[in-house]
Amino acid sequence: MVQVPGPEGAREVRLTSPDKVAFPKLGITKREVVEYYLAVAEPMTRACRDRPTNLKRFNDGVDGEPFFVKRVPKGAPDWVRTCTVTFPSGRTAQSVAITEPATIAWAANLNTLDFHPWPVRCADTDHPDELRIDLDPQPGTDFADAAAVAAVLREVLDEAGLTGWPKTSGGRGLHVFAPVRPEWDFVEIRHAVIAIARRVCRRIPERATVDWWKEERGERVFLDFNQAARDRTIASAWSVRGLPDATVSMPLSWDAVGEVDPAEFTLRTVPELLARHGDPHVDADDHRGGCETALRWYAEDEAELGVAEMPYPPEYPKMPGEPMRVQPSRARSAKGAGG
Repeated sequence: MVQVPGPEGAREVRLTSPDKVAFPKLGITKREVVEYYLAVAEPMTRACRDRPTNLKRFNDGVDGEPFFVKRVPKGAPDWVRTCTVTFPSGRTAQSVAITEPATIAWAANLNTLDFHPWPVRCADTDHPDELRIDLDPQPGTDFADAAAVAAVLREVLDEAGLTGWPKTSGGRGLHVFAPVRPEWDFVEIRHAVIAIARRVCRRIPERATVDWWKEERGERVFLDFNQAARDRTIASAWSVRGLPDATVSMPLSWDAVGEVDPAEFTLRTVPELLARHGDPHVDADDHRGGCETALRWYAEDEAELGVAEMPYPPEYPKMPGEPMRVQPSRARSAKGAGG
């Protein structure tokens, strides 16, 4: 048993198979994973507090096949809080809600590495309070390219009246989120992200793209607007990613974005960095903005382009105003064959 302090007193969290190896390359065991999450529990709980959270579990370690758990697992302790989420299909589920460090430790004992919180709070799961943009370097680009694009994204967010907070993805990319008042639904938030991302791309078209189809992206950084769609999540700050080197999705200050090597942030290095420098996102919730300007940009794009909407992921139902979900090369081939 592990004693985990919390707002309602210490919880006893059972640790099973503590010597089970989670990261074979480095010999990191489940015990080390749980100890890591206890070391970063304060800022991670703050980042995930009261958010429905998907658990990415690696029951056979990072060399095995992971799976997402979107519903609270059977046998969860009665102190694990839950909240109701609605999927794009209209179905609902009770999802784990992070409310205290013990919940993180309990999930880590279930072989959870990545924690994927929704951009909503349990009090209102239909209106996001975070606008999120995933900067995904395409083949031929790397973290330095994502950092350069993030600098322009920061400028555009500022013009929209929003404050961006960057973190490493744990891989080659960057995540930037902006706290917003929970007054807009998922479609509106996604439209705001699309408008912001388009403005970034217009300023640096040679470096950034919003093209959904990979064949059109080239050697540029893709600003993934669909991470703002309902039921799409990104790894939380402080999450250990299920990668061989146990890298962490690390919160950054803007000054650090262009200076760091994301490979430096690992399960074994981050606790000391946190102890030395603190949480660069500690007051993020104090900088909450609105989507009015970004949605005005979206409306302007619609008037200029005719169709401002972009394709949704393939598993989503057809959405209002959405263009055809057809790969451009296939559409051209079909048109040629029909002509």
